[in-house]
Amino acid sequence: MPYSALILTHNESLNIRRCLESLQGCDDVVVVDSFSTDDTVAIAESLGARVLARGFDTFASQRNWGVEHGRFRHAWILHLDADECLTPALHAEIERTIARDGRSAYLIANQLIFMGRWIRHASMYPYYQARLLKRGEAWFGQVGHGQILAHAERGVGTLHEPYVHHNFSRGVSDWVTRHNRYSTDEARRLCQSRGVTPAGPATHTGSPESRQQWRKRLAARLPFRPVVRFVYLYFIRLGFLDGRQGFDYCVLMSFYDYLTRLKAREMAAAAHEDATP
Repeated sequence: MPYSALILTHNESLNIRRCLESLQGCDDVVVVDSFSTDDTVAIAESLGARVLARGFDTFASQRNWGVEHGRFRHAWILHLDADECLTPALHAEIERTIARDGRSAYLIANQLIFMGRWIRHASMYPYYQARLLKRGEAWFGQVGHGQILAHAERGVGTLHEPYVHHNFSRGVSDWVTRHNRYSTDEARRLCQSRGVTPAGPATHTGSPESRQQWRKRLAARLPFRPVVRFVYLYFIRLGFLDGRQGFDYCVLMSFYDYLTRLKAREMAAAAHEDATP
């Protein structure tokens, strides 16, 4: 059974060809581009994708806007980023799943590739995200710097096959630049959530994705969080089995946590100074 695909891009000439070529079994691909200044649009159009342009604000609104304006041929839409790829096994599972039409959305895990190696353990595989949604029955909401499923009329299912995520395809420097921005969003969110309990139906609805978000909010309150995260990923989650790449990945995750909490303390101090008469 056919389905469509929606891909978000901004200066993704390095990744977009690999992503689109992995979608050869999909006959309807829309790229929502945030005014790239490289060859992203030309490459996408040369490979048969339809390209829409919109200034980026958030991942959720970008995807929701794309669904609304993409004029998709099919009811089911697979959502990817340009540094992600479909596998033949996942393509086959998607076709079987949408033929059954049992839910309004499905979660898919990712195989994170770092320095040429799948980081199976330290990446907390399988880490699920909503990626296959039925148009008109499910849509996204924004959480921190990323999106989360906000509504699924007939509930949420889970696929077994993962997609491949080349998250470091543009190098570690690019990753650090992006996560410097993301840490600011996370720090702001952390400051806003002070004093709010992570329990309750608003934060824990029972799906794998909502449980992940609930655990993330709970873990954010741990003392010495950057150190705790390294120990958890490298030893408890067996990140040492991912080799040198696993060690480097765990260090980067701990650094991201440290940067987020440092910025949160800075924001809290500034807010306290502003509130002091």
